[in-house]
Amino acid sequence: MGAVTGTGEVVHIGGYTAEAGGRAEGIVAARRDPATGALTPLGTAAVTPSPSFLVRHPGLPVLYAVNELSEGRLSAFRVAPDGDLAPLGVLPTGGAEPCHLAVAPNGRHVFVANYGGGSVAVFPVDAEGVPGERTDLVRHEGHGADPERQEKAHCHMVSPDPGGGPLLAVDLGTDSVYRYDLDVASGRLVPRAPRLRTPAGTGPRHLARHPDGRRAWLVGELDATVTAYDLTAEGLHQRVRVDASGRTGHVQPSEVAVGPDGRFLYVGNRGVGTVSVFALDGAAPELVAEVDTGGGWPRHFALAGEHLYVADERADLIGVFRVDPGSGVPERVGEPVPVASPTCVLV
Repeated sequence: MGAVTGTGEVVHIGGYTAEAGGRAEGIVAARRDPATGALTPLGTAAVTPSPSFLVRHPGLPVLYAVNELSEGRLSAFRVAPDGDLAPLGVLPTGGAEPCHLAVAPNGRHVFVANYGGGSVAVFPVDAEGVPGERTDLVRHEGHGADPERQEKAHCHMVSPDPGGGPLLAVDLGTDSVYRYDLDVASGRLVPRAPRLRTPAGTGPRHLARHPDGRRAWLVGELDATVTAYDLTAEGLHQRVRVDASGRTGHVQPSEVAVGPDGRFLYVGNRGVGTVSVFALDGAAPELVAEVDTGGGWPRHFALAGEHLYVADERADLIGVFRVDPGSGVPERVGEPVPVASPTCVLV
């Protein structure tokens, strides 16, 4: 959760600035009321170019952001109790357009996905949460079936295993999920075979792990699918594949997440402007609801307590929903919150 204040929790919102054609100024802080879900913007906490994805250190008041630029950067900030951000350092990611990052469960390394560079970068983190010089940069090779979107590798997500297993790196351009073990002493990634190859033209974007550590779901940005996998020591084994949306028209899935109790899966659908809700108690994910988000381009969302926060990049808003604990279905709470070009909600 965000920093706790006397009147609620502080969350942070990343977005696109003018460098990427957006209207944000940097990272926005907002106060969240855990009881009602209400979100109150507090202003720009840090002016930084196109902080498109954010993550917090697991044990320290430190926030990390990727700056999605042609020469990508990793920025670190110390988080004040009121949500203000003080710069701790900026480092090059070694690749273009970094779009995702994650912190190792023990807080000692940060992993970055360079979309344009098609690579994974590794940074050590000291006892104060400050990242040091990059210790590895692994470039993916190859291309996919789509000549425009898959002309080369495009790493879109890095997912460390909370249970200590391999890091998963999702690559939209090569229709692959790569597995890496981290050599802690050197800070280098060691490939672990086999890599998962999705069906041609899937364009895998993000994956969500189940709390049980044995299952995961992967969204295909290009073919608008959700695929269920078993996670084993030998790799990811496909179980079943379903449509991400029941709507007609262009569907481009974005974020995917499992609810905290593991009963429901949520998928954002750009183009049709929805969040799909899937029940996970059967052999295949079952679409139980598809909720309009109030805009056409829900790029990211976050679950916090009983609430869901949806960042619509093109509509300049954060939609607030209460999730029914029984049905798993979100229902709108109040009016959308105006935020310029939001791309990530960090609760």
